[in-house]
Amino acid sequence: MRKKQQMNVPMKRLMKCLVLLLAAAALPGWAATPEPAAKTNAAAAAKPAAKVSDLFPDPVIAKGKGLEIKRSELDEEVIRTKTAYAAGQRPPPPDLDQRVLDGLIGAKLILSQATDADKAKGKEQFQKTIETYKTENKVTDAEFNEKLAPQLKLQGMSREQWDKQQIEQATLPVILERELKITVTDDQIKKYYDDNPARFEEPEMVRASHILLSTRDMTTNKELPDDKKKEKRKQTEDLLKRARAGEDFAKLAKEFSEDPGSKDKGGEYKFPRGQMVPEFEAAAFSLNTNQISDIVTTQYGYHIIKLSEKIPAKKTELDKVSPKIKEYLRQQAIQNQIKAYLGTLKKNAGVQILDEKLKLEESATAPLPASQPPANPAAKP
Repeated sequence: MRKKQQMNVPMKRLMKCLVLLLAAAALPGWAATPEPAAKTNAAAAAKPAAKVSDLFPDPVIAKGKGLEIKRSELDEEVIRTKTAYAAGQRPPPPDLDQRVLDGLIGAKLILSQATDADKAKGKEQFQKTIETYKTENKVTDAEFNEKLAPQLKLQGMSREQWDKQQIEQATLPVILERELKITVTDDQIKKYYDDNPARFEEPEMVRASHILLSTRDMTTNKELPDDKKKEKRKQTEDLLKRARAGEDFAKLAKEFSEDPGSKDKGGEYKFPRGQMVPEFEAAAFSLNTNQISDIVTTQYGYHIIKLSEKIPAKKTELDKVSPKIKEYLRQQAIQNQIKAYLGTLKKNAGVQILDEKLKLEESATAPLPASQPPANPAAKP
């Protein structure tokens, strides 16, 4: 069991963002339609439901050449962005409305520069990113759609709308790379690799599987009473005998393990030191390949661990991390130029923010965040 269980929000991996809005609002969408009230007569049933915009004024809050943003559009994006912050367990900045509006303006202005080739490349990149995610996480199309559905419902968007937005977001860096004439050479990649050796060191790791029988109530997370713990201990002892007798460990894990994070993968984890709870880590790293542990007790319950592979520390080869370094250097180059470029687009479009409260301080402008290459670039993102 990992020390901290993180919420699985797969689509974060799909985001190539422009500004804070695009970085944070990972899963926007349209709100689900509420159940209709009981019909009192046929005329009432046939009458369309009133829209929020029909009941309240929806003023234009920003405009320019080929650009118009209404209050309702901003409000929808603010709600989605707040939801994304909540999912990431982070507080939103106090000037979120201003930042979101600035992001909307910037995204619309940049997308207005898109060529047909840019749009085609953005769509291709989006599709490639989804396929990469499916491959790396070993999920089928149906499983991917199943994982995505509740998030779309939470954010309130149809799949078609979501696809359209993701394609647009994937198109943004394509446009910027062309407009800003961004190029990253092999020599630049090699220099970054040589200048930052610590970033490309892979620590010693193990690939191990486990079966967990939890000593906590799966609904309330409270400790089970002693008699229930004894039952779990006895069941764990029986499973240990079966595993050591040669039964397929992965099948046992899929059938009996109570760790939702690994049971569908046959109980398997791949991890370095410092990632798991101490008792689990100590046992896993002390085993020999294909050896099965005694019962290991942690705060989560009783574990049976089988070591599949010991992976020694090493430095990741340049060719394996070159794509990630190139992407980082590309984003860094965009970061260095985006503020001036957006300023030019806004000036040429004559952008006006009509609500004084929504004007963003110049120092708070949040252009495309340059993502750092991971400390272990060979690891899956």
